[in-house]
Amino acid sequence: MRHISELDFRNLYRSRRGAILGVCKGLAVFLDVPVYAVRLGVVVLTPFTGVWPMLAAYLIAGFVIKPEPVLAPASDEERDFYDDYVSSRKNALTRVKRRFEALERRVRRLEDHVTSREYDFDRRLHRP
Repeated sequence: MRHISELDFRNLYRSRRGAILGVCKGLAVFLDVPVYAVRLGVVVLTPFTGVWPMLAAYLIAGFVIKPEPVLAPASDEERDFYDDYVSSRKNALTRVKRRFEALERRVRRLEDHVTSREYDFDRRLHRP
């Protein structure tokens, strides 16, 4: 089990392979404990807190916690993009569109340079 100072809440996801909404399995992976311990804790706490409050908390957690990415993010930039995508697909699409437009401008500048009259192909391709 991890210490509270080691927890990074950006890594909290619902599991895609969980039993019901993947909340318990996601919490187990996040806390680095066995999944049966989390499920047992939920079952034991349910009668003490009342069935409806625990059921409501579980359902809210199931809809608030982001689903686990299909492929684990390799960098912080990928994790940020995934979090953007999950929270707002429109913002993620805008981000991708801006990046594509910037790359397109760079390619255009390169094409303009290479196809200009000042560009000397013979000098660039043949070394004396």
